[in-house]
Amino acid sequence: MTPQRFSECLLHIRWTPINIASALQCELSWIEALEAGNEEVPTGLATWLETLAKAHEALPPPTTYRSKV
Repeated sequence: MTPQRFSECLLHIRWTPINIASALQCELSWIEALEAGNEEVPTGLATWLETLAKAHEALPPPTTYRSKV
């Protein structure tokens, strides 16, 4: 997975680097290194992110349900 695709996946699932670091219980600096291309994205993580991103691409969030008063 390229650093660009890593960032695109995060955008599709609407996560910030802090969100994914929290979900993975890892250091934010490691996530930043993945985004910058200073570390290679592990295969399992890449597969997981691609699956999440594809699901979000296929099923965009519903429109708002706020009442219109």
